[in-house]
Amino acid sequence: MNLFQSITSALDNALAKDPTAVVFGEDVAFGGVFRCTVGLRDKYGKDRVFNTPLCEQGIVGFGIGIAVTGATAIAEIQFADYIFPAFDQIVNEAAKYRYRSGDLFNCGSLTIRAPWGCVGHGALYHSQSPEAFFAHCPGIKVVIPRSPLQAKGLLLSCIEDKNPCIFFEPKILYRAAVEQVPVEPYNIPLSQAEVLQTGSDVTMVAWGTQVHVIKEVAAMAQEKLGVSCEVIDLRTILPWDTETVCKSVAKTGRLLISHEAPLTGGFASEISSTVQEECFLNLEAPIARVCGYDTPFPHIFEPFYIPDKWKCYDALRRMINY
Repeated sequence: MNLFQSITSALDNALAKDPTAVVFGEDVAFGGVFRCTVGLRDKYGKDRVFNTPLCEQGIVGFGIGIAVTGATAIAEIQFADYIFPAFDQIVNEAAKYRYRSGDLFNCGSLTIRAPWGCVGHGALYHSQSPEAFFAHCPGIKVVIPRSPLQAKGLLLSCIEDKNPCIFFEPKILYRAAVEQVPVEPYNIPLSQAEVLQTGSDVTMVAWGTQVHVIKEVAAMAQEKLGVSCEVIDLRTILPWDTETVCKSVAKTGRLLISHEAPLTGGFASEISSTVQEECFLNLEAPIARVCGYDTPFPHIFEPFYIPDKWKCYDALRRMINY
């Protein structure tokens, strides 16, 4: 399966297993703009897979209501860029519902899916990576997969998790690579980073699409510089796996973090400051952040904006020579 098929498979499993589960959002009934919900309405009926008005605040507010009644709500925001009208519902309602009621009520069975990240031609409103906005909000979980196998296991974990989750799907990967993905349901635990490659000289951390970039950089560093890189896919942004990252940095003494979102206030800042507090005496060089620029996401200048392998390689080389 490729990534969008693995998402469909996860939703299919969730709807089959849980008779209270519903899937809704703009255009999901006919399959969605990225075809992630193809065939689900025909299989489960229009009461369980249905379109909503073009109103993100309404989609999430409706999802909170369904979740509070005890049903499983799986909402789709058509692009992560358009999640902002729902920001108040997510941050002020969903995230605080359990706390506000002293655990009498909660909307923990709410999952919000959204296509995320750059795509090659998305420009301002179809390329953003807003994970850092939500990382500042206790009470929700934020998850970003890198591949079809990961996407299905992590999405099913989000759907079953007893907290509201935001699941960002790297849309450039929807049709990119094909992997062997089990048709049966399976789970990948949240808040556990994965070490994809062990190394001794530099720790590299990313999530989503950027994981593939740093894997390529690690291979270049080994080949051209003889530098051994440890590559970590963070997977869950909130609550993130500090232990795996800090353990790795304590070993390597160097850290490079890369994401597509702008540099200032990006989630790399949070990782960087935590690692600096926990691993100060282990660090051999300043922590490097290779991120997008502090500008709106450009259209024709996207190749210059994204933190590609050459920018990451350059930062890595500077760290090694520090």
